[in-house]
Amino acid sequence: MTAFEHDKVVPYKESGLSKKQQVAGMFDDISGKYDFLNRFLSAGTDLGWRKKAIAQLNILKPKIMLDVATGTADVAIMAYNMLKPDKITGIDISDGMLEVGRKKINKLGLQGNIELLNGDSEAISFNDNTFDAITVAFGVRNFQHLETGLQEMKRVLKPGGKLVVLEFSKPRMPFVRSLYDFYMKMVTPRMGKLFSRNRDAYKYLDESIRKFPEGKQFVAILDKLEYKSTYFKSLSLGICSIYCGTK
Repeated sequence: MTAFEHDKVVPYKESGLSKKQQVAGMFDDISGKYDFLNRFLSAGTDLGWRKKAIAQLNILKPKIMLDVATGTADVAIMAYNMLKPDKITGIDISDGMLEVGRKKINKLGLQGNIELLNGDSEAISFNDNTFDAITVAFGVRNFQHLETGLQEMKRVLKPGGKLVVLEFSKPRMPFVRSLYDFYMKMVTPRMGKLFSRNRDAYKYLDESIRKFPEGKQFVAILDKLEYKSTYFKSLSLGICSIYCGTK
């Protein structure tokens, strides 16, 4: 598998732990404030991004879904409400995030429809050809080995099943890029520290986005792994992107 520059970007540079261990610990630490900061820092735009990503599955009408890096289950809950599948399983390596997600699911009475499990995206504990669709929102950037995670998701997709990835990207327009850079470098870490007491998590956000292969580069990786009918859509002047491919 190819190694990418972003694979080496970690939240805590002085730590001797692996990227996967550091990411799990980081999300455990910020889990209580994660949803609030998402809404606050994006001014609610992240909800629209998630809806557009899930809408890529409208024609497929999946019955059995997997939400990788499910976090606090925002996408799993939204996908159930929009698509009404029989079952959604969400996996994540952060027990703190999963705890928050389970509380949200229980409050909505969806525990019979959505199940959250501690699970590794690079070693998914399901049989081949299990899921009609897989979603990943703001998660592939945190994989320790990007291609391994993408290959694992392809393995557990049924033939004809679809992968939908939602991930941050960098704006192309110079003026928008300047505003974006200022916001990500100056505002986001300060707000993250103020509300979550963890500045490193939001510095890592910016650094990992900058190193991540995006746009046509990411589609080329999907093509290399033999996903079919691949495409991407740029959202909000390039701040976010949707990537899709079928097995």
